[in-house]
This record gives sequence, C-alpha cells and structure tokens, in this order.
Amino acid sequence: MKLRIFTEPQQGASYEDQLRVAQAAERLGFDAFFRSDHYLHMSGDGRPGPTDSWVTLGALARETRTIRLGTLVTAATFRLPGPLAISVAQVDQMSGGRVEFGFGTGWFDAEHKAYGIPFPPLGERFARFEEQLEIITGLWTTKPGDDYSFEGAYYRVVDSPALPKPAQEPRPPVIIGGGGAKRTPRLAARFADEFNMPFSSLADTEAAYGRVRAACEAAGRSATLMSAAQVVCVGADEAEVERRAAAIGRQKDELRENGLAGTPAEVLDKIGTFGEAGAERLYLQVLDLSDLDHLELIAAEIMPHV
Repeated sequence: MKLRIFTEPQQGASYEDQLRVAQAAERLGFDAFFRSDHYLHMSGDGRPGPTDSWVTLGALARETRTIRLGTLVTAATFRLPGPLAISVAQVDQMSGGRVEFGFGTGWFDAEHKAYGIPFPPLGERFARFEEQLEIITGLWTTKPGDDYSFEGAYYRVVDSPALPKPAQEPRPPVIIGGGGAKRTPRLAARFADEFNMPFSSLADTEAAYGRVRAACEAAGRSATLMSAAQVVCVGADEAEVERRAAAIGRQKDELRENGLAGTPAEVLDKIGTFGEAGAERLYLQVLDLSDLDHLELIAAEIMPHV
C-alpha cells in the first residue's frame, strides 16, 4: 500500500507551510502530497486565509522533484471546464508529469456564499460534474492537430484546439470518490483511474468498493484502483497520541474509532484492514502542518511495513 499525505490548508496554512510539508513528505518517501480545494475554513479562524489549490500545486511542482501532486478533490463548481483543463495540464507539464486530478461536485455551501460562487442544487451539480468530466478528459485526449467540440445541457465547446496537452499520456489520472450509491459508481466506472472513499468506516468503505467494482463490470472495464482517506494521529506512546489529538481539537479515543490513531502498531493494524478491503493507496489527512515530527514518525515506524 502506498501512503500519501493529504492536507487541509483552508483551516489555516500559508503557501510556505504547505511547501515545508510537501518537501518533507518527498524527503521521507511518501508517495504523494495532496491538498483539499476549499476557500473557507470549517473550524478555527482560517488565518492567514485560503490558498488556491492549482496556484499552490503549480508552485510546488517547481519546488519538488519526485513526489506526486494532486487535489482531493477539486470542486467542479469553482471553475469552468476549459480553463480548469488548461490549469491542470500546465501544472502537469511544470511537474514533469506528476499530477493526479481528484474531482468532485463541490459540497460546502458556505464557501460558495462567502466568495460569490453559484451553488446549484445537488442534481444539477452532478449533471454539470459529468459534463465537466467529459470536456476535461476530452480536451486532454484529443489528438494533436485535431479540434474538440462538445454540446451539453450546461456547457458548449466549439472547435477547441484542445491545448495545452498534459505531460502524461493519455492524461493525468482522474480520481473520483464519495459514498453515493448510484451516480458516483457510474461516473467512477466511466471516467476514474482511482476511486477514493473518504473518512468512512471499514464497512462503508467495503460497500462503496463493491458498488464501484459492480459498475466497472457493467461498463465492461477492469476495476479501478481503490483508495481511502483517513485522519491520522500517531504517537510513540499514549501521551504523544493525546498531545497530537489535542493539537487538532480531537479526542484520542474518538480518533481511534473514526480515524487512524494510536501507536504505530495500532495504526498498522488498522491500515491492514483497509488493505484487506482492497485499498491500494491511503491518504493520511494531516491537520497540524507545523508538526513535521509526526511525518518523521509515520515514515520511520509505519511506512516500511505497509
């Protein structure tokens, strides 16, 4: 199983904070550095304020060398599909082909209100999301020299030169996730290279994987790669677990139940259960970006054993 670092910068992190974590994650051998795509904090005061995900990843692309970079997940409500395809392709070029594109419908109504972003009802968001997936992947995979057009209910693309092309061929990997029972598995089977189940119990994760496998089979394709995201809080002893839980405003026992918390041995055991369910990648949600010793501990005591 590959371990990836996943951050939530909207909770209060500058670009420099993210750079330190990304470079530490690369040095320690983590597979990827991912960040959320949000413009409003969910707790605390969020200072110094939000950073844009693709601006940040473009900068990180030039200040890292080997680590994979991506979003979990970019909100379809934030950007038009054509400009988003350009941004992601450019960052993929800037990184030498290290970008992965996590993409979702958008869900946090308050951030849309706070920054004047339209927030359609859920059904329309899914319909727009599907059209955006069609357009973005279509622009990336159109052969050089050919034009791309699309006519949908919400978006129209006419004779686009479909440039720039990403560095990866035929395109960057697409990640789709969530616990939806019908639309999400269908879209994952159609578009995704990876399906991610975030912050869910083992039972719910297994059920979601089963739905996606069934949708892939119905679509006549092999099953997509499976992954999960869990908040992480590891300590060398009980006191360190408690200190790290308190630093992110959580209780250690609650985190043991609803995340990956405890000593390295405890966390390894729980990671193993996700592996048995079929997860090949695990996104470790790191909420205290100042605690690089946390990454050091995970890299030394957990990563060699997964």
